[in-house]
Amino acid sequence: MRLIIVSNRAPVSITKDETGYRYEESSGGLASGLRTYVEKALEKTPDLEIIWVGWPGASVENEAEVGKELFEKFKIHGVFLSPELMENFYEGFCNKTIWPLFHYFPTFTVYENNYWEDYITVNQKYCDAVMEVVREDDVIWVHDYHLMLLPAMLRKKNAGATIGFFLHIPFPSYEIYRLLPREWRTTILEGIYGADLIGFHTFDYCTYFLRSTLRILGMMEHMGEIIYKERTVKIDTFPMSIDYGKFHQASTSDEVASEISKLKNHTSEKKIILSIDRQDYTKGILNRMKGYEYFLENNPDWRGRVTLIMIVIPSRIGVESYQSIKSQIDELSGHINSKFGSMDWIPIVYRYNSVSFNELVALYTCSDIALITPLRDGMNLIAKEYIACRTTGKGVLILSEMAGAADELLESIIINPNNQEEIGMALTAAIQMPQEEQQRNSTLMQKRVRNYSIFEWADDFLTSLHEAKNKQERLQSRMPDANTLAVIQQNFHKAEKRYLFLDYDGTLIPFADTPSEAVPGEYLLSILQELAESENTEVILISGRNRSFLEKHFGHLPVSLVAEHGLYIRRVNTEWQLFKPIHRNWKRKIIPVLEQYTTKLPGSFIEEKEFSVVFHYRRSEPVRAITIARQLMNHLLSFTLNLDIQVEMLKGNKILEVKNAGIDKGLAAMLWLPEKINNTFVLAAGDDITDENLFRVMPSSAYTFKVGQSPSQAIYTLNDPEELIQLLRSLIPDKKLISNSQQQQSEV
Repeated sequence: MRLIIVSNRAPVSITKDETGYRYEESSGGLASGLRTYVEKALEKTPDLEIIWVGWPGASVENEAEVGKELFEKFKIHGVFLSPELMENFYEGFCNKTIWPLFHYFPTFTVYENNYWEDYITVNQKYCDAVMEVVREDDVIWVHDYHLMLLPAMLRKKNAGATIGFFLHIPFPSYEIYRLLPREWRTTILEGIYGADLIGFHTFDYCTYFLRSTLRILGMMEHMGEIIYKERTVKIDTFPMSIDYGKFHQASTSDEVASEISKLKNHTSEKKIILSIDRQDYTKGILNRMKGYEYFLENNPDWRGRVTLIMIVIPSRIGVESYQSIKSQIDELSGHINSKFGSMDWIPIVYRYNSVSFNELVALYTCSDIALITPLRDGMNLIAKEYIACRTTGKGVLILSEMAGAADELLESIIINPNNQEEIGMALTAAIQMPQEEQQRNSTLMQKRVRNYSIFEWADDFLTSLHEAKNKQERLQSRMPDANTLAVIQQNFHKAEKRYLFLDYDGTLIPFADTPSEAVPGEYLLSILQELAESENTEVILISGRNRSFLEKHFGHLPVSLVAEHGLYIRRVNTEWQLFKPIHRNWKRKIIPVLEQYTTKLPGSFIEEKEFSVVFHYRRSEPVRAITIARQLMNHLLSFTLNLDIQVEMLKGNKILEVKNAGIDKGLAAMLWLPEKINNTFVLAAGDDITDENLFRVMPSSAYTFKVGQSPSQAIYTLNDPEELIQLLRSLIPDKKLISNSQQQQSEV
């Protein structure tokens, strides 16, 4: 197996000095986390090959030579970008548009069209780079918000590729996401849906993504799956974690012990509160400082007995909003130290630099409290690293409810980072927490982090990706191949008698906003006519439409018609007949109920047939439509219990139909099916739940087709009405399957 990991930054960065190029490990949680997984995965599975595609951190003059060296030494296929392109792509669209918006800072968001255009350009460059190394059976794992267009680009190049996508930052609510220009927000969703599996850190992010999918693309999920362009795409939650063993074991190492001694010399017997984060406005550093100030103001007994060690790691120094945060942090730390400090006590020990791994673990190990208060964070691995280093079981984690990690680390003190009083009171509770409670909480959180480390996270995602792909292949196996289609044609022509049972809406013709718009074209009518005129062939159009519609559009053809799901039947050259006597006075009781809900749901309307009533909501806003339709169904379930006659509800594609019970397409179809079907060809095609009754009564030798990717009793699956039309055309003597372009030319 080969795994191709694609991320904005490669795990190795290039720096140039007087001696030439040097290669160093890239910083950042994503690069370091995945690098750790790759190392262990290669140890565990020697025959596994992993190639990493990414930008090596700098532009170079001799790209071919450096690229060759990167691949030979590190298995990295470099993507080289010019400084100008990287400026608009990374500092521009990624960090001035997507980062602030997805972290709920819309006022910081910049909407520059040239940023967007270069974002597309860079994603295309990554696509080209992946295509240079990818093989047929490779697994491609695309990471993060820098490359949200890449999955669809790869899918366009290689339709059968196995592609996973993971977003490491929050996906915002629809009300935030919709602030992106219409083209951008649509294209980004379509780009992500090029993947077979889409992963997020939390259930909320999944929910927001699916809600935006519904509102923008009009696609509804079912059990965490979306049917997108004839593929089943899985959307699921995979909370990223850390290398638990690495941090836990390091906390008792000699190197870390030496660092702890240095820290103790500076803090003596004081309680240590640890704050460590990148310099970023999303991290809530100012808020936690104000919360600490509130704590000191209201707990004078603790002045001189507690120290906040605050590590701020420089980040994105060139971005204005980040520099502003730095200035405010400097000012506030000086204010707190001057307000509360003394000759022998500094309330805040503030460092503006990176720390080594051993220093980091030492800080985690000797801190009594970790104060982690991001205003919005995809996961926050610092919280998990702190928990992994609690070898004594002591220590308290104060964690923002806005961090993805809060969903897992439930035993921490969860706070709202926007409330400085809440942060201050959480510090008081943490300092006063009994050791037994600290140990109990730490044990539970450690077990959770240990059991789902970075390795379980990656394996879980990749296993789910294979399962998603296998499900696609199982559904694909129900698609008739060329050999199957040839056999169907042969059996059709050899049979002494032929019956074709065909649904209409969604089967022979795509859905339209209103039923009156979904009318058959001349191309479809000509195919039905030629089939019906074939020797010993009977075409039965079996639909939920009323008889007036079927009569108007198909009455001139030599086909049999079945209206209202089997209620009315008109055989070739005969008059319409009622399947069985039924009542319809119940409609006058039902229609007022439906009218109430059309008032609630703009865009919905009622279609009244002779013996049924349909509530349509295709044109309505999709999220509200789902809620209203569910409410209507519950209302009707209780309402119809009091009716004198039995009715049933059919939930179709954005419709809800109420009709008499005891009549369905299966019962109607049985009027045609002979008792003996030797040398008889039977075909049935439909697209929704009403057609399952039709499939159910078909003989075992029948060819049954479900149009659309969803569970069905039908033997075969077709993607859309166009494929069914081509199949029907191929049954006409001397006709063959034609391409889409040929069909369009025929219609012209």
